[in-house]
Amino acid sequence: MLRNKILFEDNHILVLEKLPGQPVQSDISGDESLYDLVKEYIKEKYQKPGNVYLGLVHRLDRPVGGVMVFARTSKAMARLSEAFRSRQTEKEYLAVVCEKPPKEKDTLVHYLKKNTKTNTSKVHEKMISGAKEARLEYEYWASSDNYHLLKINLHTGRHHQIRAQLSYVGMPIKGDIKYGAPRTNPGPYIHLHAWKLAFHHPVLKKKMIFHSYPESDDPLWNFFKNKIKNS
Repeated sequence: MLRNKILFEDNHILVLEKLPGQPVQSDISGDESLYDLVKEYIKEKYQKPGNVYLGLVHRLDRPVGGVMVFARTSKAMARLSEAFRSRQTEKEYLAVVCEKPPKEKDTLVHYLKKNTKTNTSKVHEKMISGAKEARLEYEYWASSDNYHLLKINLHTGRHHQIRAQLSYVGMPIKGDIKYGAPRTNPGPYIHLHAWKLAFHHPVLKKKMIFHSYPESDDPLWNFFKNKIKNS
């Protein structure tokens, strides 16, 4: 199953598609994490004895699917972590929202403060103690009868950033009841997908671009698929 989701691998990195509903790291659910699956895959494929090194460069929320990169060496981990920290990467998402955006394109800048008790982030208009700047751009792409497709260019990687910011401006993501959607989806996912990740290879230095398309068995993603693939 994991092999079918791998987009690229070499001695330094491994790029794959995370399934929505899958935890990146172990949590209280006890469900097998993507991190553990990748470590086991490397251990078996390369017949590595003992513990396998795997660097978790970034994360996706559990109900979100899409493209991720893992580091296979400490050198790659350090360089990729710095690239993500200093915003030298390109991260684009697809979001299906419940309300049509007021503008074709816009930049949202807020300040997010995480609540560890509720595992949510609260949006503030101005900086307050403990908050972090959150910045993204959205572009309206298409509409169905009831929902609207946005492309999101993420400039900062805050906790639940896209979900919280879009909800704050009146555009909750379909299925995301934690942030204002009226109902859940039939599966363990929300309509947010990490569809593009671009970065420079930590050793070879060449630019690498990867895309991940949403699961085809969802009727709403299917409705928007031609618009997505032609963009």
